[in-house]
Amino acid sequence: MFSYKCLPLRALSALLVVITLQSCNSQMTKNPLLTDSANPYGAPAFDKIRNEHYKPAFEQALIQAREEIESITSSAESPTFANTIEALEFAGRKLSNVAAIFFALNEANTDSLMQEIALEISPMLSEYSNDIILNEKLFERIKSVYVQRDSLNLNEEQSRLLEQTYKGFSRNGANLTGEDKEEFRQINNQLSQLGLKFGQNVLAATNKFFLNITDSSDLKGLPQFVIDMGASEAKERSLSGWVYTLQSPSYGQFMQYSENRELREKMWKASSRKSFNDEFDNQEIIKETVSLRLKRANLLGYKTHADYVLSDNMAKSSAKVSAFLDELLEKSLPFAKKELEQIKAYAAKNGFREELMPWDFSYYSEKYKNEKFSLNDEMLKPYFELTSVEKAAFDLAGKLYGLSFTENKSIPVYHPDVKVFEVTDEDGTFLSLLYVDYFPRASKRGGAWMTSFREQYIMDSVEYRPFVTLTLNFTKPTEKSPSLLTFYEVTTLLHEFGHALHGMMAEGSYPSLTGTNVVRDFVELPSQIMENWAVESEFLSSFAKHYQTGELIPDELIHKIKEAKNYLSGYKSVRILSFSINDMAWHMLSDTTVVANVKVDEFERKAIEKTQLLPLIEQTCSSTSFGHIFSGGYSAGYYSYKWAEVLEADAFSLFKEKGIFNKEVADSFRENILSKGNLRDADVLYRAFRGHDPEPEALLVKLGMK
Repeated sequence: MFSYKCLPLRALSALLVVITLQSCNSQMTKNPLLTDSANPYGAPAFDKIRNEHYKPAFEQALIQAREEIESITSSAESPTFANTIEALEFAGRKLSNVAAIFFALNEANTDSLMQEIALEISPMLSEYSNDIILNEKLFERIKSVYVQRDSLNLNEEQSRLLEQTYKGFSRNGANLTGEDKEEFRQINNQLSQLGLKFGQNVLAATNKFFLNITDSSDLKGLPQFVIDMGASEAKERSLSGWVYTLQSPSYGQFMQYSENRELREKMWKASSRKSFNDEFDNQEIIKETVSLRLKRANLLGYKTHADYVLSDNMAKSSAKVSAFLDELLEKSLPFAKKELEQIKAYAAKNGFREELMPWDFSYYSEKYKNEKFSLNDEMLKPYFELTSVEKAAFDLAGKLYGLSFTENKSIPVYHPDVKVFEVTDEDGTFLSLLYVDYFPRASKRGGAWMTSFREQYIMDSVEYRPFVTLTLNFTKPTEKSPSLLTFYEVTTLLHEFGHALHGMMAEGSYPSLTGTNVVRDFVELPSQIMENWAVESEFLSSFAKHYQTGELIPDELIHKIKEAKNYLSGYKSVRILSFSINDMAWHMLSDTTVVANVKVDEFERKAIEKTQLLPLIEQTCSSTSFGHIFSGGYSAGYYSYKWAEVLEADAFSLFKEKGIFNKEVADSFRENILSKGNLRDADVLYRAFRGHDPEPEALLVKLGMK
């Protein structure tokens, strides 16, 4: 998941505004980002928004936001919850709306001009954010309200906002003075630029490489759907033959099926060398980012960046996370090594006489899976036509939570691939808009994520419902067939849809407390729990029909899916643990001199050495394209995927006990998890749903390791 926020305490960055109010006001009448939308529910006017609108919109919104902050700090009235805490929460709403749209589209439908704008406005936003957080008058007013908190007769939501506001300022440098405060400001500015540049480099490196096959003999082993996908990509590029890229799903499916080992090696090395010793190199950006994060943590009184981040998460400490990862690794490694030996034996049995290399693993593991379970993507894809899977996800939300989804083609979109759905609750009230964007393109970064163009909140007695967007990279339709999903893509859709439900079912008054605005190691629970339905017979048999014949998926295939659900569970677990351990290694560094002298690839290798299952390959490095931690929001937080696996396994066991469509359990999950946002601490919310703390045994049982 990937989400941008632009609230006063969470702003991405800031710039010194040097434009007159007069010229900005003239933009107000023309700029669709600054005027009220005439679309249903006030949906963004994507049919009118152009690149030239963004910078003027940011400039004007920043002026307005600064005026709103000034009105708080210059007030002659004594600080109260309403005139300080609540006023601050809603200051800069116009800026939040502009930023939400711009940064979402910069990930999903960018171009070189948008990337230039991002680099230009990022320091604008950092400066604004710093000017709020480091504003002594503002913090004094916040402290004045905070010390009176026990006598203010606040309700639970108001008390939580006051607590989180005070803590947010304290954690972000408000208590710093003099040179420390100025250094903190500069670090934030630099980090915002570095994160943007890192992501831009990865996208450029990804787009630069492609494999153009012109000899049909080089297609050997590829299923027809992968051949059709390559032909379609070549046609889009006005090239002959077939084209395969480093984007998903093109890369993964080529690596799974191609019999041409030389081409697999070429693809794997290209993917594993993105932004490493090339024209889009990220090594210095990594070192500078890690060093600056460490300096910032030190300024705030923490030994490492990991200590700083984790003090606000469920895990609380780097020691606890390290112990958690080590324990899971100890349990996962024996299974992973056994699985690897099985793949090696299978490859040898089929005439492979060389050492199994990283570019061989996907190929032979897929063939072994096909033989062991008589199951492969080519068998399953005809039953997973995208529109059917989409409807199944919507129907699942209907069964569990009473939601309904209706496409509205009159609402403008930012790209022809995008669809918009009106989402209504069980009683027919409007809940959210849901934008879905399924297919890869050069203007979109890889992966899958959920974010929002607008979050849910109540202001001036008016409730603003959210505009949620799902962005994915699924198999495109071809001239011969509609978009047919792999089983992995089915689970990915359910995962991201879980994030969307978290955002769409938000309830509350304050945007910083609603929806997905929860601690990092809790946010994946609503998404990962949804993946469980993908292997449930009752769910699969409700929608999976052959796109040509209409035949319901055979019970035999469902049985094979269930049998194969834990295939390579040990290997996959070690892989995620490897990324998590690498993340923690970078962010547990405590000496900037060490960071400055680090060789990025060597550091990574040493960090993940104990997780290494396949041979190390020279001149490769995953850190340089590890966007989650260097350009996203998961620094010292990648472990949260495994942490949330424990939560969701324990949580779903209640559905398994009561029934996977049980309305009572679903209502409890909605009431205690999905709708509550950050109203209470995550462990409190979880216990309210489950009745006890999460039990790790549930995950081991689920993965077949117990």
